[in-house]
Amino acid sequence: MATNGEEQQSQAGRHQEVGHKSLLQSDALYQYILETSVYPREPECMKELREVTAKHPWNIMTTSADEGQFLNMLLKLVNAKNTMEIGVYTGYSLLATALAIPEDGKILAMDINRENYELGLPVIQKAGVAHKIDFKEGPALPVLDQMIEDGKCHGSFDFIFVDADKDNYINYHKRLIELVKVGGLIGYDNTLWNGSVVAPPDAPMRKYVRYYRDFVLELNKALAADPRIEICMLPVGDGITLCRRIQ
Repeated sequence: MATNGEEQQSQAGRHQEVGHKSLLQSDALYQYILETSVYPREPECMKELREVTAKHPWNIMTTSADEGQFLNMLLKLVNAKNTMEIGVYTGYSLLATALAIPEDGKILAMDINRENYELGLPVIQKAGVAHKIDFKEGPALPVLDQMIEDGKCHGSFDFIFVDADKDNYINYHKRLIELVKVGGLIGYDNTLWNGSVVAPPDAPMRKYVRYYRDFVLELNKALAADPRIEICMLPVGDGITLCRRIQ
């Protein structure tokens, strides 16, 4: 049995890595994954962007390195070319996507904060992939509504990644299901939300975790019942649910 000192030391070790949102109970195991599989294969530009992001006060918002590696491989496996990202922050997952898609691939990237995006932009430019990115500052919903109204983008996206305002995930899904192609993927990040999805309602939680918890639960329930998609929820990072459109 662990002593109080050992327990405190274990808790102190949590979240040492930037973007550490792993649900693994052992920090040592997560560190093993990073040091054995992730960091040795992490492109230099992604390492640089991860280190730049580490200095930002909101660095917990970034995609974890293991999830970035997962997204990069997933995009290659599905041969994604036309993609979308809602919620960019400094662009770690955006860079993972840009490196994975072909030279003439495109990413429609949307975020309400251009300043954060521009923090990582020099690294993206140095990596030689900035030409693949069409960044739009502002809320994503009006852009999605316009795309649907225009009718030119229906079923045109191979892959869409959402890591933004959890209270709008349901609203995003209602629109994105029309924009992703049949056989294409939508990835919703943070669907296990710090493990709070299984916590009792009266459990102690950070204020922002408690606020968004019900929205995440609502999304998970809706995705499980949506006959237009196949789903797979993975405990990577803070939980990512992949939705494959089948109709």
